[in-house]
Amino acid sequence: MDLFLHYLRMPYLLDGVGYTLLITVLGLLGGLVMGVVLAAMQLSRFRTLAIMARAYSIIFRGTPLILQMVFCYNALPMIGIKLSAITAAGLALALNEAPFIAEILRSNVIGVDRGQVSAGQALGMTPAAIMRRVIAPQAIRSMVPALGNESVSALKNSSLASVVAVQELTLRSTQLASATFDFFSIFFASGLMYLVLTGAIAVIQIVVEMLLDLDRPPPKEQLARFLRALLPGRGTPAPLAPVTPPDVAAEILDEIATDPLPPPSPRSGPIDRAARARRLAGNNAAVEVKQLRKSYGSQNVLDGIDLTVRAGEIVALLGPSGSGKSTLLRCINRLEGWQDGTIRVGGRFLGSDEDGRPLSPRVTAQMRASVGVGMVFQQFNLFGHLTARENIAGPLRWVQGLSRLDADRRAQELLDRVGLAHRADALPRHLSGGQQQRVAIARAVAPGPAVLLLDEPTSALDPELVGEVLEVIRRLAVEEGLAMIISTHQLRFAGEVADRIVFLAEGTVIEQGPAEQILRAPSHPLTARFLSTMNAE
Repeated sequence: MDLFLHYLRMPYLLDGVGYTLLITVLGLLGGLVMGVVLAAMQLSRFRTLAIMARAYSIIFRGTPLILQMVFCYNALPMIGIKLSAITAAGLALALNEAPFIAEILRSNVIGVDRGQVSAGQALGMTPAAIMRRVIAPQAIRSMVPALGNESVSALKNSSLASVVAVQELTLRSTQLASATFDFFSIFFASGLMYLVLTGAIAVIQIVVEMLLDLDRPPPKEQLARFLRALLPGRGTPAPLAPVTPPDVAAEILDEIATDPLPPPSPRSGPIDRAARARRLAGNNAAVEVKQLRKSYGSQNVLDGIDLTVRAGEIVALLGPSGSGKSTLLRCINRLEGWQDGTIRVGGRFLGSDEDGRPLSPRVTAQMRASVGVGMVFQQFNLFGHLTARENIAGPLRWVQGLSRLDADRRAQELLDRVGLAHRADALPRHLSGGQQQRVAIARAVAPGPAVLLLDEPTSALDPELVGEVLEVIRRLAVEEGLAMIISTHQLRFAGEVADRIVFLAEGTVIEQGPAEQILRAPSHPLTARFLSTMNAE
């Protein structure tokens, strides 16, 4: 035992630990930088870059690290690049780690829900802003365990640096054992040193995961829990500040409950639809769609759509599943491209110049923000790492340039209007479906858009939650005066809110007209059959 402890303190082996750490740090830092580049190349829109990155990954993942170290130390000098043993070993480890780290980064980036990317685009966020504000924060949280595992592998792989005579821990242990013939004690001490190093990496990983945990209690609550654990049976020590302990049962009940909405704004009697129609007819066109055609391969999704929506007009899109309603909305917001036809929003070609040439994603995002097109999705598409308030206030800061104070004030005002002021600090996963959709509607309305697109806003909700979301939309229609295009199957709601109904089937407009007329006496057999089927359900 004394001899074993002697080896643990021996400077000769401790120096080897230093070389091991140096090579590992060089390899991981270099591998991280190169991995980010490789991942960006594979995620790029440019196919050539993606092919080059994939070829690099195949080569360096398919050859042994020991050969790569020999190549960096012995082959590079033949072309005039002479490296020290430590530099060559660090370079080889970095070249080897890069493709593995790149795959970790890439897999976690593409693992972020694509709906959140669409939501960021609809809010006018540039690709860089979406990556920095939406994708990266969520990807980093999920990639920490894999990066921790890769760090441990890199530390153990550093032992292969002995092949180029780097005096790291394994080589020094081998040399010492060859001189003393005390193999067991020396390698046991060496193994314990490796265990301490890998254990330190594990501790760092755990700390980072705790710091990035969105559900982690605030520091004061953590301290209170720690003190209670230290003093079992002696009462609960007074917390530093009033802390409300989490009530799981109450949380669940709150999630499934229907939050009361604020009282509606007073209205002066029923709407005179004829007068409203005459007034809307004099407004400028908010959206103009002409001969829009879109197909996926040989399947026509939109086949010559013509649609004009006036400022302040509310249009309901009806039609069976697959009729092209969602695709039409995504085309209007330029989340989808198309083969033929034109779309103007606010008199401008969104996402293309006057000659029809597509603009870059960055310029298109800026146009969305300046034109003012909001969108509410079927699946809510809230940013999972942000609270309800931050989901609304964040885009106002990043896109509209509001200060944090003004953005938070606007977010709190809208949350109050949709009856969720008390849930401002809740993450999306702690909200019910109806609550999430109400936050999504508030987020879409926050920048003050001229046009609001709603894509089946209640289709992903349980029946008991549909009413609360429809009531929020009804309020917006009355209070905001936005031009709205709503894809829905809620016939009663369409009749109450919409000025006009447009019925689509197989990518074409079959029939359109005043909401009451279409719902009461449709002229086309397909419309009549659809309404009959929906009323029978």
